[in-house]
Amino acid sequence: MLFLKNISILGSTGSIGKQTLEIVREHSDIFNVVALSTNKNCNLLLEQIDEFQPEIAVATDAEDAAWLKLHAKARTKIYSGMDGLVAAASLSSADVVLNALVGSIGLVPSCKVVEAGKTLALANKESLVVGGELIMNIAKKHEVDVLPVDSEHSAIFQCLRGENRNSLTSVILTASGGPFRNLSKKEIESSHPSKALKHPNWSMGQKITVDSATMMNKGLEVIEAKWLFGLKAEQIKVLVHPESIIHSMVEFSDTSVIAQLGLPDMRVPIQFALTYPERICLTTNKLDLASISKLNFEKVDTDRFPNLQLAFDAMEKGGTMPCVLNTANEKLVPLYIEGAVSFYQMTEIINKTMSLHQAFNYTSIQELQEIETWVKRQISEYI
Repeated sequence: MLFLKNISILGSTGSIGKQTLEIVREHSDIFNVVALSTNKNCNLLLEQIDEFQPEIAVATDAEDAAWLKLHAKARTKIYSGMDGLVAAASLSSADVVLNALVGSIGLVPSCKVVEAGKTLALANKESLVVGGELIMNIAKKHEVDVLPVDSEHSAIFQCLRGENRNSLTSVILTASGGPFRNLSKKEIESSHPSKALKHPNWSMGQKITVDSATMMNKGLEVIEAKWLFGLKAEQIKVLVHPESIIHSMVEFSDTSVIAQLGLPDMRVPIQFALTYPERICLTTNKLDLASISKLNFEKVDTDRFPNLQLAFDAMEKGGTMPCVLNTANEKLVPLYIEGAVSFYQMTEIINKTMSLHQAFNYTSIQELQEIETWVKRQISEYI
């Protein structure tokens, strides 16, 4: 039986945040919103504040926060910047904090959620890519759940329910292949960035959509899976599955493979993270395998999509190397969208930056932030 849950949503005006609020509207008897945040979309955040009347709301920019204070009708306290995100992440009344921020800015809030003893529903994969060891150690210390929101990791999480983890041999993350799946390297390189923003199956923000086109998103998910499920590199596999019906699979020692299936709809994994360990109804289309008829699978071509291999390399080197990978990618994706770098130049620059870094085992957020500063400076010099 589910009781009322207070939820804090970091990144409420983004794709994941907006879909989370759709779930809240459908189940207003179960969910109560206590915190919201935005990076730049203050007009939408104002609408959300008026509708849900949270305790606090956060805008990244101080001027935007001042504007919200003038226009918000609800009795909502307005915060700005990282201090505001930390306040939303550690709000005493919150039961679950959904981190749907984009990029490594989500690392500090993720740490604060688990430090505060709150359940972390994690859509911000960069938190674990950059500081996975830090977050999982804090979560273990405070005995709190880190629940995956990414459809692939939610699928693995569901497949492992009730299973003996010692019998797991591998996990198989599925990838749609993105908009460039059937193009040659030459065609990919010459394609306008706008084509990379047209994902065939999912509706997502710009950054994650480009990451899907380069398959860096799958690479980041590989690293995320390592920390969520305590896996070794050799236990993580990737398979292209264009229909995006099987979201991931788990293989066991007896060769059994368990898969989680569903139509591409992010509200399903979002809702499961919010209601875990219970399930509730969701108004959406149901899977009809007969109408789909066929499910296809392909090996990943790392020659055309080399970013995936870079992610595996970073994971195997460990320590601070995934931070270098992620920071370089975050810096380059906007440049690619603007046309300042090409598709494969992103890979070349990420690889070059990784080759210049001597990975070490970090112990603090400050060390990771210093690495991020170094990477951004390196890339500015390249460009």
